Amino acid sequence: MMKSPGHHFLPGGKTGLIFLVFAIYCGTLILGAEKETGYRGIWFTLGQKTEWGDKYSGGLGTYTANHVPIAVYCPQVKKTFFVYGGAKDGKRHLLNMISYYDHEKGTVPRPVIVHDKGGVDDPHDNAALAVDDQGYLWVFISGRARSRPGYIYKSCKPYCIDDFERVREGELTYPQPWWFPGEGFLFLFTKYTRGRELYFSRSLDGRDWLPDVKFAAMGGHYQTSWQRQHLVFTAFNYHPGGNVDRRTNLYYLQTEDLGQTWKNVQGDPIEVPLTDPVNNALVRHYESEHRLVYIHDIDLDHNGHPVILYVTSASYKPGPPGAPRWWTTAHWNGKTWEFSEITPANHNYSTGALYIEEDGWRVIGPTQPGPQPIGAGGEIAVWLSKDQGRSWTMVRQLTERSPFNHNYVRRPVNADPGFYAFWADGNPDTFSPSCLYFCTKEAEVVYRLPYHMTGEEERPEPLPLTRLNRARGE
Repeated sequence: MMKSPGHHFLPGGKTGLIFLVFAIYCGTLILGAEKETGYRGIWFTLGQKTEWGDKYSGGLGTYTANHVPIAVYCPQVKKTFFVYGGAKDGKRHLLNMISYYDHEKGTVPRPVIVHDKGGVDDPHDNAALAVDDQGYLWVFISGRARSRPGYIYKSCKPYCIDDFERVREGELTYPQPWWFPGEGFLFLFTKYTRGRELYFSRSLDGRDWLPDVKFAAMGGHYQTSWQRQHLVFTAFNYHPGGNVDRRTNLYYLQTEDLGQTWKNVQGDPIEVPLTDPVNNALVRHYESEHRLVYIHDIDLDHNGHPVILYVTSASYKPGPPGAPRWWTTAHWNGKTWEFSEITPANHNYSTGALYIEEDGWRVIGPTQPGPQPIGAGGEIAVWLSKDQGRSWTMVRQLTERSPFNHNYVRRPVNADPGFYAFWADGNPDTFSPSCLYFCTKEAEVVYRLPYHMTGEEERPEPLPLTRLNRARGE
């Protein structure tokens, strides 16, 4: 039975107007959403310091790569909807936010608070987003282990961020919801049972869910996933002895029947849950190479073969102990896995996005030195491969002379050229403001979302061209 909304359900903040609508909608109390007065990302530090800085910290509004997806383009209304971890102005106080970019108007509205975390500052509690075939927006808010519950919210109207109802509370972390018209959700997520173990569940309507099913149980895992038509595919690592600082190996699984059957890349059925680290889903045994694995993104090539983007490292620590670190792709060519190192990485948690396109493969991420060069993130660049990942060239640098590092570049579902990648910035060395950004497909313009707003709608601010692009006469 659905619990009555408590203080976690009520949005906070000193700005905006709260409308409590005491109406029963499918048995759930509905809350008129509170709007914020600008786009302000959450700043966070894990607090695990070394002589080379924090294990990870900075502006983490689009964190983590395990919250998938966080943006969806809807051609029916020509809007890209997105969720992010917001913050009360000047505070480390997490607000689960939603908004959209209107491609026809070129504007964004004031963002809406779906959920106030009540003093939590941890972006592990960020959200993922799904849109069903009727246009309803579903916000899956992560909990943290068993200490904080997760929530599922549904918009009260299609393609509308004004009001949401809470339809579920439960144990879920790192949400990855995938919608199938006429069949409902396949939901991948994590539960802290014996480590961070991987589960899935199904629901026809998002309200009533089948029992959770475990599919990876080797001591713990981090995963990212994606959907193409009826196929959902996931890449994940494993944590020897449950230790996340030893995360290693690379695995791949896929399902075409909403989790009833799982298969490896060759199409062989795999019995789940996986319990032995050496199994038929293994892509590469990095443990024997003494390499750590940090997974970013996954997609399919034009033959339907998976491509995985990740960083490898020598240590969980930042700075020189982790060198050499490499941005890396793994590509199944139909017969074997091919691996390519794109460029050195400055930090284990410098995270980007992968795009498989007709004119080549692209990686957009913080690969260039930033103002805090040892901290997570950096300046954003675009890398292109014309030979299916065998070689890579940096073709654009999107940001330069930034005050803070940029990080966690994320790819929208059905990405429109006008809103092609989404990320945040922040100072990994000390508490700072955090802005949110997006760029166009051709990467000729980077936009900053308005940190403070005076109107109900405003245009994002285009940033000046970088020196590299100016040199090209753009």
